[in-house]
Amino acid sequence: MTLARRQSGLSLIELMVSMTLGLIVLSGVLVVFVNSSAARNEVERTTRQIENGRYASELLTDDLRVAGFWGQLDPTTVATPAALPADPCSLTVADWNAWLPVHIQGYDAASFTSTNCALTNYKAGTDVLVIRRARTCSANATTCTPNVTAGTPYLQVSLCATQVTKYVLDVYPSSGTAPFDMQTKACDATLANKREYYVHIYYIATDNGRGDSVPTLKRLELVGGTTPSWSTVPLVEGIENLQLLYGVDTNNDGVPDEYVANPTTLARWMNVVTTQFFVLARNLESSQNYSDTKTYTLGKDASGTAITYTPSGSDVGYRRHVYSGLVRIMNPAGRRDTP
Repeated sequence: MTLARRQSGLSLIELMVSMTLGLIVLSGVLVVFVNSSAARNEVERTTRQIENGRYASELLTDDLRVAGFWGQLDPTTVATPAALPADPCSLTVADWNAWLPVHIQGYDAASFTSTNCALTNYKAGTDVLVIRRARTCSANATTCTPNVTAGTPYLQVSLCATQVTKYVLDVYPSSGTAPFDMQTKACDATLANKREYYVHIYYIATDNGRGDSVPTLKRLELVGGTTPSWSTVPLVEGIENLQLLYGVDTNNDGVPDEYVANPTTLARWMNVVTTQFFVLARNLESSQNYSDTKTYTLGKDASGTAITYTPSGSDVGYRRHVYSGLVRIMNPAGRRDTP
């Protein structure tokens, strides 16, 4: 009877075959891992771009909707200013009062000029939007913080029928001759609430405010302090273009009769009741082996020509999407509604 011989090791050929098979399996696993990681990273980039585009749209929509909100004050009772604001960043209280009826103002390309503020690293060819309004809640320590703060601009409206002066817009406690002494409906010693005065200026910058060359939606804000000043706030990264069309009401019924890129005159700006915006958002990082050759349409310019953008050079590696919205400016439009 022959005894079976036990294997006492591996031959070199068997070892090489097993190593080769192992490497083939490992290579397949690595390919799957790399592709999965790349796909996951691409999904993350796209998701972030979608979130940024939607967030920018929400910010613009929310602010546009309440442009021209002045609490209990009817701005149609305020004297019409002599001309459009020459310097939208004026820090003069008299200018703020004169411009109350001008709830919105826009600038095409490089037409924005000011001696009091600067559009830091402004991206050429994009629109600038100015919104004026009061805060939608009255300043107090519990439901609308912060409480009334010295050095901050406020609007106070009188509810007393016998009080001659109907409102005060000034830096608290008062930088001029008009004190914050507006009364409530009872016409007694109780003073009316104050609302913070807002001026927001939206624009596109070529940087994110931290030194990175990432196009960003920014906002200049009128803020209080020892004296009022302007503060630049980066809002949303990856927003590389903003274009606007304004719906002008020509027959005073609260409905836009035409859409233009630049209403031009004071009267037409005061008759803007809707705004259509176009926001071009891109990924914050380029995508490998991707080339964007699309042409994006972003409304029309003042001459009626379509505004388009086609990526070129190093910009072709980024994925993009256009977000648009049409916003009714509730206060100036609502005051014209006929029951």
